Amino acid sequence: GAEEPGMEAEAQELPLGCGGAGGSPAAGRCPEGEERREPSQASVSNGGDEDSGRELVELKVIWNKNKYDVKFCLDSTGAELKQKIHSLTGLPPAMQKVMFKGLLPEEKTLREIKVTNGAKIMVVGSTINDVLAVNTPKEAAQQEVKAEENKKEPLCRQKQHRKVLDKGKPDDVMPSVKGVQERLPTVPLSGMYNKSGGKVRLTFKLEQDQLWIGTKERTEKLPMGSIKNVVSEPIEGHEDYHMMAFQLGPTEASYYWVYWVPTQYVDAIKDTVLGKWQYF
Repeated sequence: GAEEPGMEAEAQELPLGCGGAGGSPAAGRCPEGEERREPSQASVSNGGDEDSGRELVELKVIWNKNKYDVKFCLDSTGAELKQKIHSLTGLPPAMQKVMFKGLLPEEKTLREIKVTNGAKIMVVGSTINDVLAVNTPKEAAQQEVKAEENKKEPLCRQKQHRKVLDKGKPDDVMPSVKGVQERLPTVPLSGMYNKSGGKVRLTFKLEQDQLWIGTKERTEKLPMGSIKNVVSEPIEGHEDYHMMAFQLGPTEASYYWVYWVPTQYVDAIKDTVLGKWQYF
């Protein structure tokens, strides 16, 4: 009789799949001498064609909460294993710390260090992209948090300043006049402390456009133009005196701190150092 539609196509497909649904019992068997072929599956466990005929060992590579089942040649070195890990994770060998009973030696083979089937290989390290994408924003965020904390906390309460302020007001400090702004005196401002707790005096050499910072040991002669900024804050409990810093460089370490500056001279000092002569 006439063949049913599709039977010819089905007959052609059966040998490829070794049996299909709905066929005769014979259709489910492979030809004699042939093994049933299973669909291939992608896996990272293959060691590659170069490992054919060589003794392999099954490893569990663990990195960044990811697990990889790997078959690797037992006579390959630790350095070659790092290259394999690089192909799996994208982590450059130079940035890998591979652990198996301690740090994995690069020059020895897996056989020499007695790696056995099922051994766990721990990998520590971050890719360059991870470092740029995660660590840099994290560091920046930490710096911002620290800056915000410093803004919220008055300068005079910070530990670095307390060790000076806790000494109390110097006996020979110049008297202050609260609520008044005065020109700079013709004599040096004296009787103040610096960050190390030593006595310091400020002399403003307007004709030379310099600020002289004098201590018992020496006198620093600073051009006004080298001072990038001046910051100040009243001292809690002694608001008629200020703590003041002259910024001599880009970092916080470059600030030169002076304590117990009479309040009536604070604005005049800022205007003089920063070149705002109109105050006078």
